[in-house]
Amino acid sequence: MTSRIWVRLFMTTLLIGVITTAIVGFIINWNEYVHYFTDFRIINILSALFWFILWGLLYSVISQMGYFAYLTVHRFGLGIFKSVSLWNGVQVVLILFVLFDLVYLRYETFANSRDSVMPYIGLAVLLFIPALVTAWFKAKQTNREAFIPALFFMIVVTVIEWFPVLRVNEHSWVYLMLFPLLACNAYQLLILHKLNLKSQQERQRIESNKTTNKRGNASKKASKKPSI
Repeated sequence: MTSRIWVRLFMTTLLIGVITTAIVGFIINWNEYVHYFTDFRIINILSALFWFILWGLLYSVISQMGYFAYLTVHRFGLGIFKSVSLWNGVQVVLILFVLFDLVYLRYETFANSRDSVMPYIGLAVLLFIPALVTAWFKAKQTNREAFIPALFFMIVVTVIEWFPVLRVNEHSWVYLMLFPLLACNAYQLLILHKLNLKSQQERQRIESNKTTNKRGNASKKASKKPSI
């Protein structure tokens, strides 16, 4: 990937993280901020927006770090297991393990004896459905073998990125971080192969221009040689 395209990916992912965090932040904390809008407190609205922008930038950077870390892990996995099907099988096991732990461990840690397990299952479903949809689109855009790695990234890597607020179990923070991570991760996953194609085309164009310029310079030098 060329540096120009990488910068484009970085900046657009930052923008997605900021927009998603701002929208989700105002929605889940609407009772706290509604009087800012009804009373037209512009300074307070801008202060809250600035706060969400900072968190959105942080979530976006975490998402990008997780994505490029997964690309490295994916290559190591293919090299270790020497088989796409075997590596995909390992990823499926890890996906199931993470989904089970997301429900079971959080329920055992935070739930009271009278609490229902359904909210904990619901949170896992809220993660699983967007991950499934994103993986399906990724496989449709590329090939079927991309489905499991995409699902693994959207579930396992997202949970790892999400882990700091899962430990706290503050509902507003859980959702505030989840949706920007899902949006940024899905965007990177679905756009990367397109950007790689553009990068290859750009490199080919640069190489073609270099070859053309070399031939042009050689022709000019040949034309300047004195005739006998």
